[in-house]
Amino acid sequence: MQEARSRRQETGSRKQKDGKGGERTVQEAVEAYLEEIARSRSPLTHRTYSQAMARFVDTLSKHGLSPTRIPIDLISPEWMAWFIEALQGYAVATERLYLTALSGFFEYVAAQGWAPVNLPAVRQLRRRRSRREATRLPPFPREEIERVLQAVHQAASAVDGDEQEILRTLRDRALLYTLADTGLRVSEACGLTRGHLDWREARAIVLGKGGQEAVVRFSERSLRYLRAYLAARAELDGAQGRPLSSLPLFARHDKGAGKRILPLSPRSAEKIVERWVVAALGPGARGTITPHTFRHYFVTVVLRASGGNIRLAQELARHRSITTTQRYTHLSDEELDREYHQIFNRGDPGEAAPA
Repeated sequence: MQEARSRRQETGSRKQKDGKGGERTVQEAVEAYLEEIARSRSPLTHRTYSQAMARFVDTLSKHGLSPTRIPIDLISPEWMAWFIEALQGYAVATERLYLTALSGFFEYVAAQGWAPVNLPAVRQLRRRRSRREATRLPPFPREEIERVLQAVHQAASAVDGDEQEILRTLRDRALLYTLADTGLRVSEACGLTRGHLDWREARAIVLGKGGQEAVVRFSERSLRYLRAYLAARAELDGAQGRPLSSLPLFARHDKGAGKRILPLSPRSAEKIVERWVVAALGPGARGTITPHTFRHYFVTVVLRASGGNIRLAQELARHRSITTTQRYTHLSDEELDREYHQIFNRGDPGEAAPA
């Protein structure tokens, strides 16, 4: 830190001597980096990176460096070390995301030619000092998810009320069954337009992680509920003055949207899931099932129904690494379940387990 301050003082003196005061500051570099992220990545990624860089800027300030004054050409691997220390109280998954964001910032500064960045040192610091996330088994509340699906299905089958309430309920059913039967990430589902869906082939081409296009299959029941929702929405869609193919598959139906067909945001989709979880399971279940839990449900259902075909599950879930899919295999091994129950559940419930 003392070395960085000395470099800052020397640079400040140099600027006073030669009259040059236009060097890009750290704050300006951060803002330019986030603008680039906004242009090239998803809104969710931009939000996460913005949070990470805000924490980074705060870390510099706590080490006596003013981001609005210090020039970016003083960038140092030591800043990465400070940031890693500042994240010790965070969850490991959050730390990993934030370090990815900051690593990207170092690479961006180097690519722009704003400063000579010691990227190997930055990478080594991150590799050596960041924590590793413990292997966690994916949650699989299968019965609870199916109760949520049943609740929204029953509500949609008997819905009555004003137009917005009907549309919301039909949309919610279509959304939840789509999440359960396709394995779509919530951001992918919310990004779909009517034109993305090939009804004849029962599939859609989605833009997934890393901007990669992928084919996602739809079940008959998810398509049936989507048709019911879009049929109820037909008058609104027709009044938009836009090609139907450009309209979002899942739209908002609230006072703010009015008669406009606006895309549903991932955050709104999360609230929809939460609402139906509470309706089906009670207030105590709030937060136990999220849109991503439906993705876990999808992968495990595929594994169980296919007799543990892990390659099939990987392809349908679009996991880059089969290691990710392997986390689900412990949940799909019905033979282990059967053998366990044969060993421990042979007698009356009150009997002791065999020695």
